[in-house]
Amino acid sequence: MNADADADGKPLSSYPSSVLAQVRDDWTQMKPHSPIYQILLDDISIVDASAGHITALLQVAPVHLNSKGTLHGSVSVCLTDWAGGLAIKSTGQPNTGLSTDIHTTFVSTARIGDTLVVEGRASKVGRCLAFTTVEIRKSVDGEERGPVVCTGTHTKYIKQ
Repeated sequence: MNADADADGKPLSSYPSSVLAQVRDDWTQMKPHSPIYQILLDDISIVDASAGHITALLQVAPVHLNSKGTLHGSVSVCLTDWAGGLAIKSTGQPNTGLSTDIHTTFVSTARIGDTLVVEGRASKVGRCLAFTTVEIRKSVDGEERGPVVCTGTHTKYIKQ
């Protein structure tokens, strides 16, 4: 299967620009059913979406910090799960899937007030499994391509 196509071979680039509205709606539907997302991702903002890709912004708040005053690793893993799932949904997949494997590499950290840029990509969405990559960066002077905080990969079982 082509990594730039959905499970039926349809090019991901052929999906309509209304993907952003659909992903935002999907998030609105998901959020009330996940207490952890309500706590950690209450203020996240989805700013861009296309088929197989989402970008979101999250300002680091006290709830996101560890005992050292920096971004807690569990928040990064939560973001990897969340962004990967929404990237899968952005391809037209009816659900975000069930986690089978998640891996996060911590490169640097963030502090309270930093804005995180979260990019999720669906690398491949097949009939049973979906593979995603997530990159979390700090925004510096309003630029989204600041230093990498962490990277992640996530595999999800999506067969209905």
